[in-house]
Amino acid sequence: MPNVLVADDSIAVRKVAERLLIEAGFGVTLAANGEEALAYLAKETPDLVVSDVIMPDKSGYEVCAFVRAQRALANTPVLLISGIVNDEVTKQAESCHADGVLKKPFQGTSLKDRVLELLAKREGAAAPAAKSIGRVPESIEPIQSARVSDEQLESYRQGVARLKPLEEELRVERDRTVQSTQRVAQLEGQLGGVKELESMLAREREQTAQLKKKLADADSATARVQELESALKTEREQTAEALKQASVVESLSRRVQELEAALQKEREGSAQQATRLIELQKNASRVQEMEATLHVERQAATQLVQQMAAMEKSVTRSQELAQQLAKEQERTSDLTRRVAETEQVAARVSTLEQALAAEQERSKGLAARLSEAERASQKAQEFETLLQTERERNSLLARRASETEQAAEQATKRFEEMATKLGEIAGLASQLGSGKRRP
Repeated sequence: MPNVLVADDSIAVRKVAERLLIEAGFGVTLAANGEEALAYLAKETPDLVVSDVIMPDKSGYEVCAFVRAQRALANTPVLLISGIVNDEVTKQAESCHADGVLKKPFQGTSLKDRVLELLAKREGAAAPAAKSIGRVPESIEPIQSARVSDEQLESYRQGVARLKPLEEELRVERDRTVQSTQRVAQLEGQLGGVKELESMLAREREQTAQLKKKLADADSATARVQELESALKTEREQTAEALKQASVVESLSRRVQELEAALQKEREGSAQQATRLIELQKNASRVQEMEATLHVERQAATQLVQQMAAMEKSVTRSQELAQQLAKEQERTSDLTRRVAETEQVAARVSTLEQALAAEQERSKGLAARLSEAERASQKAQEFETLLQTERERNSLLARRASETEQAAEQATKRFEEMATKLGEIAGLASQLGSGKRRP
């Protein structure tokens, strides 16, 4: 019994392939991914390998390349299967020296026919040898004539003569089988052919109607899936752009936080400066008071000078006035020093006013940048909402695609059962035809 290795990451495809090949009389080994397939091929030598093109770890091309690289497996046929068969897939299959590409889901007996075809090509080299062995008895007949009776020799010759008609009948039956297979494929492609089987499948009319509807849905879903793939590609590009913008918004948000912290520090500094300004204003008021006091003192000093001029003749009074003058000079010196300090305070107040104006300008700039950051944050929230909506749409589309795939698999299974029944009918017809010819 030939052994076939089936590698596919879809459990539904593995089960369908296993059932079809077992019904055809093959032994089947299943692998859930490329790694399992390579691990099996490193230990065993199957008669044929069926591998999906796209798998999570190792692709079907890599599995095929591994088979071709092994001396023990170099002549093992490799059949690749794919949901999409286009020029790119065919080109890559040829580059890894695969023996063929089959589209899935499988139609009727397509998988069995391709497997039989590849195994027949592999055994094609042994066929001429088998024919030459069939002609050996004629060449060695003189050697065995001494030990074989004439009756046995005549029976043997009749058997050899009968072999050619049997081979011809076998060829005719094979042609009929091929024609029946082609007819089944046409029936599968044309749902109108189901009406001809209504008399034989009366109990399955309702299921057939549902199958027609699901098949139509699957056809429309296939076109829809292609559109959705294009839309999904566009959405992915938009999502990537949105992610970039979201990254920019996140950086802006972090920058806004930093600016908020800096603004808070500036506000605290401004508050301290305001407190300092109030104190300076109080000091300025105090300076005015001291200026008024100084003016009074100056007037008093002027009066004293006048009194000193009037009392120059009195030495004692002059000494007293001298003492008072010394005191007034000390007070005047003190007032002069205090006036200088007041002027410095006024200069400091002017400097602080300029710094305050600069800080106010910076605060206005920060407020404008904060407003822009808030608008960017609001826009990022809108992008996040749109992204969440697109993710929900993508999830719904993925679920619908899965449901469509399941419906297609059920339809395929149903058509395979119908094809099997038609094959049985063709076999019975062939047997009846052979029985009529033999009499």
